[in-house]
Amino acid sequence: MPRSLFAIAATVALTAQFAVVAEETKPQVKAQMPGVLSHTMKSLEGQDVDLAKYEGKVVLIVNVASECGLTGQYKPLQRLHDKYKDQGFVVLGFPCNQFGSQEPGTAEEIKAFCTQNYGVTFDMFAKVDVNGENAAPLYKQLTATPTKPAGPGKISWNFEKFLVGRDGQVIARFSPKTEPSAEAVVSAIEAELAKK
Repeated sequence: MPRSLFAIAATVALTAQFAVVAEETKPQVKAQMPGVLSHTMKSLEGQDVDLAKYEGKVVLIVNVASECGLTGQYKPLQRLHDKYKDQGFVVLGFPCNQFGSQEPGTAEEIKAFCTQNYGVTFDMFAKVDVNGENAAPLYKQLTATPTKPAGPGKISWNFEKFLVGRDGQVIARFSPKTEPSAEAVVSAIEAELAKK
């Protein structure tokens, strides 16, 4: 084989080898990126919950309040949970009192309110701050995540929604006024559930 052809063949073989190595390392790099489910939060009952238990599921994270004009969104959130839970979908509710002091109750009062008035069965967590210095680390990460179309930034009000894919990465962010039953929310959930 002439020298120039040998050099070309060696270069091609080396390039192919690097491509295989690069392809093999891709999933490892992705796995090292911490998703939002890498946090431990307190349940409404005060127990530690490792959010990693939701990995592999499609998750809708919502900051909730009992005395808000948007509190009625508990109903469509529960309907979403009921409709898609067998396909690997969960809603996680995080009570917050930072917006107009609209979640003043104790954990027991919050639980009773949600259960008795809206039949909530999805997982609820202890009251947290979602903005500011004392914001829960989960929310610090959520609000720093570039999302479409809103992008990163503070939580604007109660019932802001973050959709997290099966890989633990934030897929979308929906404003408080976007109903859980809105086409944009439902289609985004269904698209993520379709990914196995």
